[in-house]
Amino acid sequence: MEKRRVVVTGVGAVTPIGNDAETAWDNAKKGVNGVAPLTRLNPEDFPVKIAAELKDFDVEKYIDKKEARKMDRFTHYAIAGAEMALQDANFTVDDTNAERVGVWIGSGIGGMETFETQYETYRTRGLRRVSPFFVPMMIPDMASGQVSIRFGTKGINTATVTACATGTNSIGDAFKVIERGDADVMISGGTEAPITKMSLAGFCANKALSLNPDPETACRPFDKDRDGFIIGEGAGIVILEEYEHAKARGAKIYAEIIGYGATSDAYHITAPAPNGEGAARAMKQALEDADVKPEEVDYINAHGTSTGYNDKYETAAVKTIFKDYAKDLLISSTKSMTGHTLGASGGIEAIFSVLAIRDSVVPPTIHLKNPDPECDLDYVANESREKDVTIAMSNSFGFGGHNATLVFKKVTD
Repeated sequence: MEKRRVVVTGVGAVTPIGNDAETAWDNAKKGVNGVAPLTRLNPEDFPVKIAAELKDFDVEKYIDKKEARKMDRFTHYAIAGAEMALQDANFTVDDTNAERVGVWIGSGIGGMETFETQYETYRTRGLRRVSPFFVPMMIPDMASGQVSIRFGTKGINTATVTACATGTNSIGDAFKVIERGDADVMISGGTEAPITKMSLAGFCANKALSLNPDPETACRPFDKDRDGFIIGEGAGIVILEEYEHAKARGAKIYAEIIGYGATSDAYHITAPAPNGEGAARAMKQALEDADVKPEEVDYINAHGTSTGYNDKYETAAVKTIFKDYAKDLLISSTKSMTGHTLGASGGIEAIFSVLAIRDSVVPPTIHLKNPDPECDLDYVANESREKDVTIAMSNSFGFGGHNATLVFKKVTD
């Protein structure tokens, strides 16, 4: 069966560097730092003093106040991103197309804040005071479910939970739904609201977070002085559409999605496999799916978390797949600006990848002052770079050994 072509026709995002995709992208190109002192929680309660929080996000722009109270923040972000993406795509779901439109939006940890607040209610005030919306607010599939309800989609409606690979897996799987003919349009990406007491406590306990209190130096992927990631929040949602369907309605096209790879390390619950073995297989699989040679790739939006093993092993994985060409690749970690938004990161970074193709600009890795000798590739340090990007790759790797890679291409025909 012939594969159907799939393109990106809309983007929507809420991020620590902008509450819409274009603002976030403009700030990414400028190297704007989204990390700041922690305000959502009391910093005196944690060894971590900084985070990449949303700034001035107004949920009532997208959801009625009463309805918003029945949803966790991760769902707020998904609805906002989906609404902006649909508007950007100039696409309306109606009775003529609803059964051919699906939603695939994931979240790494779902409604952690809801769980914490409702448990406290149960503990202090008893069972009768627990909200009847508790479970529907908390479960990770509810972002996808609420987006489907809000916009009336009646095709496949599902959610991926693969930790920090969630957004990339979601978009990759949604791509395959359209490619094989099961939908014409998919609303897809990732969303996360993880800046909560127990989430922060857990990441502090497993020593994944940076303890550097300086927002200007803490999040520094590929730098030898990095000491952990900075937790962030937000959502990145894309509209994927079958190519002929998009052309027939005169849609603008950002890029074509041409490859997807997904593998497992089968190694450890948190640590990546040595030398990025699983990550390398995901990149290889995505390139084979795309029918693209390694030397045709212009840019990689790296997972680049600012953790010791991840940055070193992702670099090793790139060298395994791209060999001598690895030194000619442009690679950057936009997490240096957004922080690590966990399940949302793949969605946000997919958007940055297609906008890099559109604008012929590669965003920088900021705060990279003292490169790790084992991270010796071109990470577009500190300033964006003009580059004709025809093919871009986006990587995401998650706890549990999940590896996911997407490949995007400029559309010329």
